[in-house]
Amino acid sequence: MLKLVLPLAAAASLFAGAAGAQGMGAEDARHLLNRTGFDAQLREIDEFARLTRSEGVERLLAGTHTQARTPPPAWAKAWTDPRTVRRMGEEERRAFVRLQVERGLELKAWWLAEMLATPSPFTERMTLFWHNHFTSSLQKVRSPPLMLRQNALLRRHALGNFGELLHAVSRDPAMLVYLDSATNRRGQPNENFARELMELFTLGEGRYGEQDIKEAARAFTGWSIDLDTGEFLFRPRQHDDGVKSVLGRSVRTGDEVLDVLLAQPATAEYVAARLWREFVSPQPQPEELRRIAAVFRDNQYDVRAAVRALLLAPAFWAPENRAALIKSPVELVVGTMRQLGVGVSDPLPFAFLLRALGQDVLSPPNVKGWPGGEAWINSSTLLARKQFIERLLRVDETRMAMQQPAMREKMESLKPGARRLMQAMAELHFSGRDWLAPFEGREAMVPLVLLAGAPAGDPSGSGTDYLRALVADPVYQLK
Repeated sequence: MLKLVLPLAAAASLFAGAAGAQGMGAEDARHLLNRTGFDAQLREIDEFARLTRSEGVERLLAGTHTQARTPPPAWAKAWTDPRTVRRMGEEERRAFVRLQVERGLELKAWWLAEMLATPSPFTERMTLFWHNHFTSSLQKVRSPPLMLRQNALLRRHALGNFGELLHAVSRDPAMLVYLDSATNRRGQPNENFARELMELFTLGEGRYGEQDIKEAARAFTGWSIDLDTGEFLFRPRQHDDGVKSVLGRSVRTGDEVLDVLLAQPATAEYVAARLWREFVSPQPQPEELRRIAAVFRDNQYDVRAAVRALLLAPAFWAPENRAALIKSPVELVVGTMRQLGVGVSDPLPFAFLLRALGQDVLSPPNVKGWPGGEAWINSSTLLARKQFIERLLRVDETRMAMQQPAMREKMESLKPGARRLMQAMAELHFSGRDWLAPFEGREAMVPLVLLAGAPAGDPSGSGTDYLRALVADPVYQLK
């Protein structure tokens, strides 16, 4: 039986010191991998522990890709002309709406499958980051194919050029629908996109005026969607071609507005601050933030350059910034299943779980996206988080319990989503003994792999009992 009783602090010191002369060591490797991906496995930590911090960051960046590896749903290229929907009878329209809902759920499951299987967790973390930056939602867009296209766009540019991403997102059909740009026309400008463009995508609050929004909205008139294809379409007759003034610059077109915004130092600072809060700490350090923003601008908004500077900044590695961020529901659920090697045959129920935990993927709550941080935790979500982890480590018991008549009767009384989640949990397989086997002779690595800092409690025991005690510790909720 594998005995696991070494305190985490001693484990961290032991393994960080042993590997320090040859590479960053296990503690730094775990920190880098968990902040930029989903909870890392022992083999991944071992691989990165041999590298220096700089080499580890470069390998991380080199391993990203621009396309999902999971095949898209069969309806990926489907598009239904809204005029066709309007001509439908009542029953046909209801059936169409039900189909869109089903496809929306399938799309959520598809993205979760990609997160679980991807060889580059950092790619999906950055795709999720941009999804929360350039927010759109299935509830408003009501077109799974358009949301799938947007998801592909975000992944394609995830670590590319922010300027190119900004221009592409501004033309993205899902965004055009979500922020009402498709109805923005000469004489009746809609200001929604112009406002969010400045407040949430580029400058941040307080760095523009209401007149700038009004003028920018005029510049984006005529940006619309081809109803036959669902692609971007510029409609010249609906465009206000007059001269507008945005932030003191004369412009005529939406592209010129975007270029004016990209020329503002505030844009680099705003995006760099969002990246900092995602990967480093809740509060950016002003001097360091200005330095990283300058790198971002000097490299013509190359996201890789900004991320490289961020991950190599002393603040990223500082002890006070470890275990300083709360795992998002996606990080907790996907990370736990990846780290523990739990195979998932049906990801959809876990999309329902994420909704209950407060992160309904592809359906953020509003234009500002998910607030994150401490907002992830409340009395309800904390209990649900702990229940998920507990059930995951006791799937064999769950499977046996579900064979009992009383449990089967209880299952029938559950809502479909909850029932499907329970069934999916019962189909999972996890063996604590098998997971712990690679740690034989390296017992101190178990708490180091699982926790981002010293445990809040005093986990003890051996084997699977000790493993359960560690993941039940509050620090497991941190990264």
